[in-house]
Amino acid sequence: MAAKTSNLYARIEPEVKEQAEKILASLGMTASNAINIFYKQIILNQGLPFEVRLPKNVPVAMAALSEEEINAEIEKGYRDYIEGHTEPAEKAFADIRKEISK
Repeated sequence: MAAKTSNLYARIEPEVKEQAEKILASLGMTASNAINIFYKQIILNQGLPFEVRLPKNVPVAMAALSEEEINAEIEKGYRDYIEGHTEPAEKAFADIRKEISK
């Protein structure tokens, strides 16, 4: 006999739903299967089964800034340079490569 089920209604952005369902289909799963697994993991973990947090360092999207904001960023960078709050380019690139390889 099949287990009882309950309906769940959620609003999802159409493009997010479409992309996720394509991936699930390639895994041989339905959205219902995935949601059921997700809920079981919430129970097992007594919370979300992954860390939810804001990124530590978000790059500045320069193209989205106004001229005034760009000038403020340049001034901030210059102040950091003058105050010695900088690191060698080699270290910065090594850190970036390390993050990308995770």
